[in-house]
Amino acid sequence: MLGPSCVADASPGHTRRHLPVAEIFVTDNTAVISDPNDPRLRTQLNRFACEVRSTIRARGADPDKSSLLDGVFWSDESRNVTYERSREFDVDGLDAARLNHIADVLRKRYHQQSVLTFEYLRADSPRADAIEVEVPDVSVRRLHDGLAADPEARERLFGGSVTVRGGKLILVADRADAALVERFVDTLGGDWSRATIHYGDREFVG
Repeated sequence: MLGPSCVADASPGHTRRHLPVAEIFVTDNTAVISDPNDPRLRTQLNRFACEVRSTIRARGADPDKSSLLDGVFWSDESRNVTYERSREFDVDGLDAARLNHIADVLRKRYHQQSVLTFEYLRADSPRADAIEVEVPDVSVRRLHDGLAADPEARERLFGGSVTVRGGKLILVADRADAALVERFVDTLGGDWSRATIHYGDREFVG
């Protein structure tokens, strides 16, 4: 049973006091949505956020802040670009194995092809084979149009998200694709000099 004190959203812009151990990106959407004005893209996913937090706690980890996201994703299976409302959850108190387990539980519960996780690591860690890039002032429509027009970006990056509060682009990619990410951000009209880059381990749990 969900408690009445469950709070779904982070503060505007998702300001952090510290970096969490990891992030989990997940949604309960299973539909292909091609219309940016579709009413399903206006959901706040508040109950979903409380459910996910309860699942994380039940598996022995500590959920922290959550951000509501407007996502755009490319599916190799269906060969299309889709809009999607989702949430990102900061998670502490776990290791890589537990992170993978929680993501797999969420994937099965919400009938997802995969759930994206990002574990923060030092840049010099041998496991830090991915980057998370955050760039301010990029709209979800520009992200959609950019992916639709760029086969290399959509097939190597798979997609990305923009925070509903604050309008910050979030791209999680292989570290080897850093130059591609920079080029793609530039085509979206983003300012690479204002980008924040974190290093870690990316996994699509599916």
